[in-house]
Amino acid sequence: MPADLAVIGLGHLGLPLAQTAVAAGIQTVGYDTDPHAVAELNAGRTPLDGSLAPAGLRRMLAGGFHTATDPAELGRVRTAVICAPTTLGADDTLDLRAVAAAARALAGRLRPHTTVILESAARPGTTEEFLRPLLEEGSGLRAGRDFHLAYSPSRIDPGNRTHSFAATPKVIGGLTPACTESAATFYGRLTDKVVRARGLREAEMSKLLETNFRHVNIALVNEMAVLCHDMGVDFWDVIRCSETKPFGFHAFRPGPGVGGHGIPLDPAPLPYAGLRMVRLAREINAHMPGYIIQRSTTLLNEHGKSARGARVLLLGVSYKPDSADQEGSPAQEIAGRLMDLGAQITYHDPYVPTWRVHDQPVPRADSLYEAAAHADLTVLLQHHRTYDLQGLTVKAQLLLDTRGATPAGAAHRL
Repeated sequence: MPADLAVIGLGHLGLPLAQTAVAAGIQTVGYDTDPHAVAELNAGRTPLDGSLAPAGLRRMLAGGFHTATDPAELGRVRTAVICAPTTLGADDTLDLRAVAAAARALAGRLRPHTTVILESAARPGTTEEFLRPLLEEGSGLRAGRDFHLAYSPSRIDPGNRTHSFAATPKVIGGLTPACTESAATFYGRLTDKVVRARGLREAEMSKLLETNFRHVNIALVNEMAVLCHDMGVDFWDVIRCSETKPFGFHAFRPGPGVGGHGIPLDPAPLPYAGLRMVRLAREINAHMPGYIIQRSTTLLNEHGKSARGARVLLLGVSYKPDSADQEGSPAQEIAGRLMDLGAQITYHDPYVPTWRVHDQPVPRADSLYEAAAHADLTVLLQHHRTYDLQGLTVKAQLLLDTRGATPAGAAHRL
């Protein structure tokens, strides 16, 4: 089946893009090397991470969307967007193997005048220095002359009902001005506003700035939350007061960690000094699950109980509210540490029907209030809107609120 657009990588980046393109009347094919993921979508079953609702998938399939594992499908499109996953390795370098595989699959079928856009998280220079050679060597074509090459940072916010794909400005940076304009023309069919960067590296760096901005500010409030607890200061009230300032302040809130698909990166390779603040922010945020364990064991001890054998209920295991997405959620580490201490863990999350920690299934509480009444300690890790926190504070024997969602004095807050 012919298509105008190929979305390469059907994960949390690719599916929202494909959904928006189909809704705009663009014939779209989704390509992925995972046959199971493709088979599930073709059968009408959506991913567990909540990146696509069942009704949305049905509309896509009815609109002509189809999926494929055959790279031959990529040779029939005018625009190809690479949305392959990238993760941060132990040595703080991005794992670009999925991007490389996508590039090689596309390069062998790349036709002249095609527009190729990278949306995967990447350090500045990746599009030109890593992706471009793979495409040129595999196709025999030259970027900027025979085909267009651009980068557009993803701005997907799972579960956000206000800032949809179409309502969120799209940043575009091309290898040449013509590449930028070609990519801008494509995204202009999908979004209300297109923002042209000066080039590839500016577009790539804008993604890093946005991601690092979030992580650095969360690290700041996480560190202040720990300090305020030690000083006996209600930090949630501090935030409430500070956010009334109409200029020069943007409120962030502390929590048990960060999570999410955005990767905090130090963008500078050697010999540049890099961003010390980003490295420090990562250290602070990585410390938060351990701090939650410390607070949990202290609360249990204060009530004459040990962590070993304690019944602990974890509420909300996704990384953000009203979403099933668990990417980078601190709940995994917190649960694992509690299990290592000998605690008996159960969980409740309306969006996550099954959950595994240490490769073991964690029992899911059927009745929230009964489970909270039975547990020695209930820890609110994510505040889903379906939670009746007033009722929870009444039923729970001991409640640690890591999100500041309960009224002051109703629970122990971070």
